[in-house]
Amino acid sequence: MNCPTTANQSSAPEGDSLLSRFVAPERVAVNVQVSSKKRLLEEVADLLSSYSPDLDRDTVFQILNERERLGSTGIGEGFAIPHGRINGIEEPIICAILLNHSLDFDSIDNQPVRCVVGLLVPADANQTHLQILARLAGAFSKPEVRKKIMECQSKDDYFDLINQLD
Repeated sequence: MNCPTTANQSSAPEGDSLLSRFVAPERVAVNVQVSSKKRLLEEVADLLSSYSPDLDRDTVFQILNERERLGSTGIGEGFAIPHGRINGIEEPIICAILLNHSLDFDSIDNQPVRCVVGLLVPADANQTHLQILARLAGAFSKPEVRKKIMECQSKDDYFDLINQLD
């Protein structure tokens, strides 16, 4: 079963999609199996760093883990947005993971997560960081979007749906 697609809900002009500029198919994974929050953050770090030769996976993990210690990035309803700022990149990098089962993540609603979107932004990109987080949180607050994401079974469908979020 493929996930249903949705019309582009962006208020940005066509071709100027904020999220789609920063996510690539190789940074999307479905049916991922992890046993802990730490292991999930390691998977996010792997995806964010694996196609960027200038990024060290351990450094990315450390940044995500340090941010998580400040407070959970689990935003509720089964979704989490682990994120951080890092030197050495020119533009944001987004990855998307859909777990094969829900995982405890200390979310604000105490519910486990299944959908995870990781985000790295340049250290000085404060406005872009906040814009991306707001777009993701806004999209994930919509029941119909959450349902479509949870129904995705292929990497390609998940990638297409993430690209249509803004």
